[in-house]
Amino acid sequence: MIKVQSPAWEALYETAASQAGLFTSSQAADAGYSLQLLNHHVRCGKFARVRRGVYRLVHFPPSDQEDLMMVWLWADQQGVFSHETALALHELSDALPAKVHLTLPLDWKKRRLRIPMGVVLHYGTMQESDRVWNGAVPVTSVGRTLTDCTDAKVSPELVQHAVAEAKARGLIESA
Repeated sequence: MIKVQSPAWEALYETAASQAGLFTSSQAADAGYSLQLLNHHVRCGKFARVRRGVYRLVHFPPSDQEDLMMVWLWADQQGVFSHETALALHELSDALPAKVHLTLPLDWKKRRLRIPMGVVLHYGTMQESDRVWNGAVPVTSVGRTLTDCTDAKVSPELVQHAVAEAKARGLIESA
């Protein structure tokens, strides 16, 4: 006899609460929600499908990082926000990036991906020391962010301003 796991609302809510009200179909399955039950809750208005495999608790308060969280969940929680996006998250730049920059592990380069609109992917090796948390999302450390921006030939004025700001705030050492 196969034991069927009953849905655990508390487990799903706890997961979603830590992710700006969002969760994946895989996380829902871990909490006992089948695809049929997910679809039922979408039709009833309890959940909203925000992209393939990613859902939102409709009544969860909106978050400033919701769009970033959606991209991170799309990337199976493997990515780290980087480049101009990281500059903005670290508040090292007043410029608002036109696109979201996400660095994924090198082995993702071989995957055939349907990249969300407005997302630029980078691939590279990320050491644990290169990753910090900004709210609920991972972002490259200040030092790694500045290096990535320099290597990607981001506007020299923008990088110089970011370096000066990071030094003034004691986020990096003055050389």
